[in-house]
Amino acid sequence: MKGRAVILGRIAGHEAAALMIDGRLEDLAIAPPEGGPPAPGAILRGIVDRPVKGLGGVFVKLPDESGFLRQAGGLRPGQPVLVQVSGVAEPGKAVPVTTRLLFKGRCVIVTPGAPGLNIARGIRDSALQTRLTTLAEAGMSGADPSLGLILRSAAEVAPEDEIAAELAELRRLAETVLADHAGRPELLVDAPGPHDLAVRDWSHPAPEIVSDDGDAFSAHGVDDDIAALLDPLVALPGGTGMAVEPTRALVAVDVNTGRDTSPAAALKANIAAARELPRQLRLRGLGGQITIDFAPSPKRDRHVIEQTLKAAFRAEGSETILAGWTPLGLYELQRRRDRMPLAVTLRGWSR
Repeated sequence: MKGRAVILGRIAGHEAAALMIDGRLEDLAIAPPEGGPPAPGAILRGIVDRPVKGLGGVFVKLPDESGFLRQAGGLRPGQPVLVQVSGVAEPGKAVPVTTRLLFKGRCVIVTPGAPGLNIARGIRDSALQTRLTTLAEAGMSGADPSLGLILRSAAEVAPEDEIAAELAELRRLAETVLADHAGRPELLVDAPGPHDLAVRDWSHPAPEIVSDDGDAFSAHGVDDDIAALLDPLVALPGGTGMAVEPTRALVAVDVNTGRDTSPAAALKANIAAARELPRQLRLRGLGGQITIDFAPSPKRDRHVIEQTLKAAFRAEGSETILAGWTPLGLYELQRRRDRMPLAVTLRGWSR
């Protein structure tokens, strides 16, 4: 399938969505198992619990579990607080939450506590910027001055009445939630499901939306791609490869040259791995500490490998910190856990 396509389907009983670009799987959203903690994006009212001075934050009582808020200043135990789930909890740990709420739509994001208007950098046409600014100012007229607004890239091609309607809807939702800050722990806004998330976040540039009553994932080869992601081994160009294996403490990545014994084999394998790694981590739902054992190569090649990694992760939506080389020649980075690991979500599933 050429071009950009969003496949809406199901896998192993879970609602799911896949983003395909020229037939290659680029992103994946799968609903977590029922009964688990709230997913990233959910907004809840919590109650501030005890502070954790060593970690620089506080625990927050949520409806069915504890959250961890990396903030302590100005909060006191027993105080109601509005929070948004910002990531996926590691097993046995509290759900990461933030007080920086985002009410996110396809074209508009309303930002409580971050006033002002920001227009996506990709929208460069000055006349369009002026029209969008006028539309935004009209839509926010009379709003609480603490509310801010971001116009996303999709606003570049969306009809103005559609943008205005979405802005009005999100403003009403934000104002309703912000006024509902008192009371017991409660889920106020659920996280979007995979189909809603795909339409919201993957619709610019405009894709072909594929959805049917049958098995859309199987019909378009997504099942095969997912089966490959459940295998630690990743084939790379030129017969090289890498293994991506999560452990309890970190994700270990091992790069191999395969049968190539040429002098440039190691550098070629390492560059191919550096380019592919962000996609593999994203699709596999892996985050936390990532430790890479690149194929042995001269120290003079490290700069090339590092620049390739920086370029590859620059386009990532998830926050990533490239820590650098260790004394033993490994490379370390840290990626925010923004979704449940694929192997956990689909435990027991096979193609």
